[in-house]
Amino acid sequence: MKTGPGADAVSEAARERMVGAILIDAGKLRPEDAEKILRAQKEKGLRFGEAGVRLGLLKQADIDFALSRQFGYSYLQPGERGVAQELVAAYQPFSHAVEELRALRSQLMLRWFTGEPGHKALAVVGTERGEGRSYVAANLAVVFSQLDERTLLIDADLRNPRQHSLFRLENRTGLSAWLSGRAGSEAIQAVPGLPGLSVLTAGAVPPNPQELLGRAQFPALLEQICADHDVVLLDTPAMDTAADAQMVGARARAALLVARKDHSRLPVLQALSAALSDSGAAVVGAVMNAF
Repeated sequence: MKTGPGADAVSEAARERMVGAILIDAGKLRPEDAEKILRAQKEKGLRFGEAGVRLGLLKQADIDFALSRQFGYSYLQPGERGVAQELVAAYQPFSHAVEELRALRSQLMLRWFTGEPGHKALAVVGTERGEGRSYVAANLAVVFSQLDERTLLIDADLRNPRQHSLFRLENRTGLSAWLSGRAGSEAIQAVPGLPGLSVLTAGAVPPNPQELLGRAQFPALLEQICADHDVVLLDTPAMDTAADAQMVGARARAALLVARKDHSRLPVLQALSAALSDSGAAVVGAVMNAF
């Protein structure tokens, strides 16, 4: 086995060739253009990506894509799959919005997802429709999965579910069927292109959502799911629609409040926080959604 500076040079060259191979395999670079880049790289002492950009054969987005594949950091290319553009963490992982989501992920890992028993589930709650609960829950699920956490997103909004639309998933069987005894873990769907991420959609909208969520099957379901996942996020209906969110928060034992800039009202948020605390849920934080 080689060691020393020579080995470092060999290793660096191998990495550069890997970047080129990834781009060729993805159809983003022609083999003859890769050869041009390699020649320019040698002549000018540049990295593969830098040489490609200078020659006008690559864009920074191409380099980011190759590096993400090289280091096992999965995200989707625009047009690669029909998930909603709202999933910015899946499509634009280097954007400001996703940096904010990663910062939120870090805070949640420090405050709740600490590895302690019973600290795997988190309800994402808000006071009114339009505050962005589904957006935050979906994108948080993506960034947790990009950290190699086995992540499950549950759409517990059995009134106006959205997660199946965001991820373009089948919604015939989901949480409502599981809670009513008509389905089981087979209702969980993996998200193609995003390893480690699965979604349990809401399923058919039932006539009795609050009663379903209040059944003993729900905590048993969560216990089963948490045994197989590292992070379980639950989307919920708005508090002004029903008291479902409070019940889901209590079942999860923790909640994240979502507010929208210039939209949410502080007294109502404070009332929701107090109601969650009274139900036994830890309010681990609040996020201001400005997107």
